Amino acid sequence: MRGDGKMDPVMEILYEDNHIIVAVKPAGVLSQSDGSGKPDMLNELKKYIKEEHNKPGNVFLGLVHRLDLPVEGVMVFAKTSKAASRLSEQIRNRTFDKRYRAVVAGTPNPKEGEIVSYIAKDKANNKALVSNEPKEGYKLCRLEYKVAETIQDKSLVDIKLDTGRTHQIRAQFAQTGHPLLGDVKYGSKDGLDFPALQSCSISFGHPTTKEQMTFELPMPDRKPWSDFI
Repeated sequence: MRGDGKMDPVMEILYEDNHIIVAVKPAGVLSQSDGSGKPDMLNELKKYIKEEHNKPGNVFLGLVHRLDLPVEGVMVFAKTSKAASRLSEQIRNRTFDKRYRAVVAGTPNPKEGEIVSYIAKDKANNKALVSNEPKEGYKLCRLEYKVAETIQDKSLVDIKLDTGRTHQIRAQFAQTGHPLLGDVKYGSKDGLDFPALQSCSISFGHPTTKEQMTFELPMPDRKPWSDFI
């Protein structure tokens, strides 16, 4: 994204065919429009397809999964309704694999395990509320994690989501006393612009060929990621 808050004219496209398009969402860009006028991946990719392939009329593009506004990472979009349906089915059946990496404050203990809690959405403050016990209106959420490396007072953590609740990774790690660096909403005070959270890998079956496809992103070459490179 450019410094003026607009998307770059040349987007980072990792893969494209007649059925899907895989692209990288920068931090600070919406997955889809929320009416605020901020740039969003869905509309920018529609523009890209229309211009790149000289498509007349409206361009169909299906959003099958989302990333929070401040989170960067790899996403897949469906170019046909059939592809959208089949990818969505994989997500429902949990055969669509999503992996994340994060930099958190301190060192989680144990260094490998799972976090199980319950989340409700505070719509007024756009924030996830976390409870360690079941409550009315709260949904079960679970993730698996492994500390890859610890340097001084921060740790690089690999994460696999078993559920996909709003702000789940950010809220759950904050609840354990290890907020993500840069995540002001959940208690971080280190001065970074965005939470240190990246959707670094997705793996799924191609909606028509059934071929298993995996797309991975390298570690970002900037703080705080660069401390672990």
